[in-house]
Amino acid sequence: MSRRELAETVGVNPQTIGYLERGDYSPSLELGMKIAQAFDLPVELVFSFTPFESVAAALRRAAE
Repeated sequence: MSRRELAETVGVNPQTIGYLERGDYSPSLELGMKIAQAFDLPVELVFSFTPFESVAAALRRAAE
């Protein structure tokens, strides 16, 4: 799913999705729930006190 598609699905500007991806913005509970619903995931996978691993780090780890 592209940023634009996700933004349209959850009703925000695509720029907001970019801010979320970079960690420059923390979503409201409502937005987090909409994102979780868009991906059919429990909301606990969207919100966490522990920072999520970056995609680059996950790819490096998977390549090892």
